[in-house]
Amino acid sequence: MTEFLEKELPGFPGSGLDLATFGQRLRHLRRSRGYTLAELGTRVGRAPSALSLLENGRREPKLSLIDALARALSVPAEELLRHQPPSRRAQLEIAVEEAQRDPLYADLGLPHLKVGARVPNDVLEHVVALYAELRRQRTRPTATPEEARVANAGLRDAMRERGNYFAQIEHVAAEALESVSYRGGALSQGALLAIVGHHGFSVRYAQDLPRSVRSVTDLRHRRIYLKQESMGMHTPRTILLQTLGHFVLGHAAPRDFADFLRQRVEANYFAAAVLVPERTASRFLLEAKEARDLSVEDLRDVFSVSYEMAAHRFTNLATHHLELSCHFVKNDASGIIYKAYENDGLVLPADATGAIEGQRMCRKWSGRQVFGSADRYSPYYQYSDTPAGTFWCMAHVDPGTERGSAITVGTGYANSRWFRGRDTTQRTVSRCPDGDCCQRPPASLATRWEGMAWPSARAHSHILSALPTGSFPGVDESDVYEFLDRHDTQ
Repeated sequence: MTEFLEKELPGFPGSGLDLATFGQRLRHLRRSRGYTLAELGTRVGRAPSALSLLENGRREPKLSLIDALARALSVPAEELLRHQPPSRRAQLEIAVEEAQRDPLYADLGLPHLKVGARVPNDVLEHVVALYAELRRQRTRPTATPEEARVANAGLRDAMRERGNYFAQIEHVAAEALESVSYRGGALSQGALLAIVGHHGFSVRYAQDLPRSVRSVTDLRHRRIYLKQESMGMHTPRTILLQTLGHFVLGHAAPRDFADFLRQRVEANYFAAAVLVPERTASRFLLEAKEARDLSVEDLRDVFSVSYEMAAHRFTNLATHHLELSCHFVKNDASGIIYKAYENDGLVLPADATGAIEGQRMCRKWSGRQVFGSADRYSPYYQYSDTPAGTFWCMAHVDPGTERGSAITVGTGYANSRWFRGRDTTQRTVSRCPDGDCCQRPPASLATRWEGMAWPSARAHSHILSALPTGSFPGVDESDVYEFLDRHDTQ
């Protein structure tokens, strides 16, 4: 018996005792023998309250007590220590108790269900089944690729309708700046930390941040953890403000992928509105427009932000303050679009759902032409004649972005007169989506090589897979919780 106990009890090599199952087996055997807690307690020299704690799985038994209980109940110790519940009823009671300890269940805000002897089995069956479905819903993929594309297309439509301008977020950002008496220019590190402190948070830098996150917020101690290094276009101060934005804007855990996207756009907008404040930035842009010298690079330099953030911020303010329609595109060297916005009539390539992410832009557009320019890291200006009209664009390969992506900001021909670079002689003709433009190879090349080429395509397995599970897609919650535990100091 001692050898069996050593294998089954906590602290001994090779195993652990399931206290809930042990308690259920003890209660089952006691009742089958017709003993009350008091009677069994007398037989083993323990108070009834101590045995009740054992039966409810709230106390770990000692070896000597297990031996005494086994003798009192006339069973081998192995019978008390089996991992299987003694009955379906016992199994259900254990499952209900375990479910109610799960934070996922606790988030429902239901009162604790005390499982007494009078609670019918079918009620417990229903609770266990509902909890299992809750778990299944929680761990299912956030969205299929098709659902994600639809969500992206819907969000872009909503942004177009409002000219990519969010008045309420501008107001919240202005209040945050007012709280630290901001007066103009690039936001200092001291002012940034003061804004964070004003909203009740502190900042900690940690090099062991989980790989799946940009930051982690400990809501218990109101600490924001991040690395003191850039992640692509995202500098530590950008990430800090994006994180703070979720709480300042009152975001709750995302309901679905569309809600996740909306929250991310709003938090990013808040960060940009703090780093490139509306009042000073709009005044700066209006002066530049009057001088016919609008440029994204000047906005970047004056406020010390990335080129991509400056380009985004220009689209936020251009229609509302400058009465200019415009477009923004981010793509790689092969023309694959990562994100885009337009309210100037530019027709972006899209799939059947209206999504543009993953589509390939015309090779004649500036976002692809810039990669062939003599200096890809300097502004590249171009006019593009398209079926939807002529557009003027400025493209720039931002070395601070992932994979050297090109950032393009443009507008219709009539508005080009307000921009620096309007005198460019670069001009292309795009007939896309006409197949003769760039969707099919030129006839001369096709005649020479059709049937004589066999390319080995790159694997794009992400296109076929569902998005990661969880409220925050791609985040490993176990890593996050372990990180917070490591840093849980007062």
